[in-house]
Amino acid sequence: MATTGEEHAAGGLQIHPMDQFVVKPLFGEGPIEWYTPTNVTLWMGIAVLAMIALLVLSTRRRAIVPSRGQSVAELFYGFIHKMVEDVAGHEGLKFFPYIMTLFMFVFLSNMLGLIPMSFTTTSHIAVTAVLALLVFLTVTLVGFYRKGIGFLSMFWVSSAPLVLRPILAVIELISYFVRPLSHSIRLGGNLMAGHAVIKVFAGFAGAMGVASVVPIAAIAAIYGLELLVAAVQAYVFTILTCVYLRDAVGDAHH
Repeated sequence: MATTGEEHAAGGLQIHPMDQFVVKPLFGEGPIEWYTPTNVTLWMGIAVLAMIALLVLSTRRRAIVPSRGQSVAELFYGFIHKMVEDVAGHEGLKFFPYIMTLFMFVFLSNMLGLIPMSFTTTSHIAVTAVLALLVFLTVTLVGFYRKGIGFLSMFWVSSAPLVLRPILAVIELISYFVRPLSHSIRLGGNLMAGHAVIKVFAGFAGAMGVASVVPIAAIAAIYGLELLVAAVQAYVFTILTCVYLRDAVGDAHH
């Protein structure tokens, strides 16, 4: 039977780079409710298990001559501890366990998302927004707990001319409430863009036959870049958390 023009078109090159971000239930079909286990749930659970394996199980038998797992765990521990102390100060170290957990979860989620056939949970704003909102609420509550109403002094730029202070206060206030949005979109947007580009090149590689060596080489280069992006975005998310925390535990800027 002869095929129609629509069927020929349907059989042509079709690349759907956003399909990899579709949330699907793990069991069966049907609507997704708040309690439905999904691919997002699965890969967030795997990230938590990987974090436990790296930070707990690999350091269970600590030794003066560390094992490979202990060396990696100590490397991450020292790196984040120094970051928190340098950025948030000595008082910020009280929140080191939270910031360490946050960094490891984001970092491992980013890295796990680069495994073929996996799911990148941190590419979803729903996930990154929750993490950013937790940081926002933590900073705000700690700020008011430690400084009381004096926490609001961070919005009053006393070094500026008096006539400009109310305007700057409004700008500072808007900037403060925009933090969760920028904090979450920066992480999710960067990861989504990189994975989408890889999918596009993979589609070309599958359709070009012998000539696919060019898109395959591009995929390898972009994949290497994505490894760097995964690490850098986890670092950026964490260091911004430290900067925001400094507003709550340090002296307000003037």
